[in-house]
Amino acid sequence: MKRMLISLILLPSVLLLGSPSAHAQTKKPAAKKTASSKSKKATPAKTNPAEGQVSDAAIAAPPSVDTAKPATATVPVKDPFAFDSVKVSLRNDASIDRNLVKARTPLAYENIREDDAWYRQRVWREIDIREKMNLPFRFKADDDNGNQRFVNILLRAVKNADVTAFDANVDDRFTTPLPVARVGELITGRCDSVQVIDWAKDPTGSKGVFKDSLVCRDFNPDDIIKYRIKEEWVFDKESSRMYVRILGIAPMKTYLDESGNLLGESPLFWIYYPDLRATLAKYDVYNSKNFGGRMSWEELFETRYFDSKIVKSSIDNPYDLFIKQYIKDNILQLLEGDNIKNKIFNFEQDLWSY
Repeated sequence: MKRMLISLILLPSVLLLGSPSAHAQTKKPAAKKTASSKSKKATPAKTNPAEGQVSDAAIAAPPSVDTAKPATATVPVKDPFAFDSVKVSLRNDASIDRNLVKARTPLAYENIREDDAWYRQRVWREIDIREKMNLPFRFKADDDNGNQRFVNILLRAVKNADVTAFDANVDDRFTTPLPVARVGELITGRCDSVQVIDWAKDPTGSKGVFKDSLVCRDFNPDDIIKYRIKEEWVFDKESSRMYVRILGIAPMKTYLDESGNLLGESPLFWIYYPDLRATLAKYDVYNSKNFGGRMSWEELFETRYFDSKIVKSSIDNPYDLFIKQYIKDNILQLLEGDNIKNKIFNFEQDLWSY
């Protein structure tokens, strides 16, 4: 009897102790099942191995940066046309309103039919602005439309895209246009990198510590002392008149050695003169005798109010040479230029009978 009472008392405790294990046994399969389902969902879809490698590499390994080398700072580009920066007057800098200059346009050329062009010769001239008659080319005054030097007028027209500059190293037939940046390099030259002493690291200069320094040359308008002109002489048999038409203008650059001796000359670029006429009509030519009665630059070229010498022509020149290439003496070169001028003049005069 006692044994039965003891067993009845211990039975509930045994049941309580056995229930957690039973519950754990029933939950284990469910846990395995959920784990397997999650693993199946987490499995990525099959992709291209190459694409997977690229994306993993991009995430795992960021682009390496060389910290040993200092970052190269961008060198500020100097404006080659900065020499022509002229301020505009805030008041009318004259006793009159100069509106005629701003609205002035050149007269159109008379049309010459190809059948009427009975005689045509091409002539190349050089204008030396150091001669007394050509001193207006060197007029240095500033006005509201900029500096009045002739070379400044040409470069300002190129910078403002009013005209196109053509490469003079290719030919003089206006075949190869030059960008404005290239024109700036031609007038100033490219910046050179030179070695100078680094005074910050070597204050006394005894250690020999150097650094790179950028040297840029400034353009001096006074260095342009000559201009080359390409023109054509045409006799129109309909009007019985000899016409001269300027085709192009080129500023000449003079090259000197370290001692100042002349090495040579060459044109910087060519500008098509008919495109330049509208710009030249808006600039006055300096007149030392009468400041009020001034002509435009377009009128100066059309009326031939300049002095020049002939350096090349198409008359008796089958090899297309400059005069200095077949005549070495300077005096004889001038005489040959006058001879070419007389040939053109005599052709027109011989057509008339008196």
